[in-house]
Amino acid sequence: MVDERDGAPKQQTLKALSGLRDLVLKGEIEPGERLSEVALAARLSVSRTPLRAALQKLEQEGLVTLIPSGGYSVRSFTRQDMIDAIELRGVLEGTVARLAAERGVTPAKLAELRSVIAELDETVVMDASVMDFGRYETLNGIFHRHLWELCGSGVLKAEIERMTRLPFASPNAFVNIEMDVPAFHRSLIVAQAQHKAIFSAIEAREGARAEALAREHARLARQNLEFVLEEQPDLRRKVVALALMSG
Repeated sequence: MVDERDGAPKQQTLKALSGLRDLVLKGEIEPGERLSEVALAARLSVSRTPLRAALQKLEQEGLVTLIPSGGYSVRSFTRQDMIDAIELRGVLEGTVARLAAERGVTPAKLAELRSVIAELDETVVMDASVMDFGRYETLNGIFHRHLWELCGSGVLKAEIERMTRLPFASPNAFVNIEMDVPAFHRSLIVAQAQHKAIFSAIEAREGARAEALAREHARLARQNLEFVLEEQPDLRRKVVALALMSG
């Protein structure tokens, strides 16, 4: 057990949080399983104080749930839960895009987003064997974070960030398996076209169009989820988010 008297309690909490999140997302703890603080503290080499802080944080993220009798268990999600979360992200991102178009965006912010799209253009290539999927994942995350800030609403940004902490609702939920499946690679090409269309609608102050495009963009994740579950079930183990799926 690690002694926290060395003045690094924050680092221990981060260690506990990172380690516990990995165990949950990699499926090493089954959905619905009760979490033993003693066993987890020993497994992660932390004391129970930072472990409890990590459990509270993961409850806020929606990955664990508080048991009425005390303690926590890994939260489980149905297929419909996952679809609903993706749809909700689309609604929120659509609202952000519409408000950004209606309220207007500063030239500086538009330039930042345009630059990210240009970098994505260089990354998204037709030949999947030479595409840098790691760079795409990074840039895609940056694009969406910029999008969430465009309308200037801290409330909306906070709600989208909370929702996308659920791994299956993240814009990058299926990127880590794109390189293995042609259908997923093709979806990235579609996604990049949608990025450009969303930007164009916001720049042109077309609120309804921007909202519709952003919502359609989120539905790509739903299509990929359904593709894995219905047509490529052997890929399920490669999608980190699906470790939380019950059934």
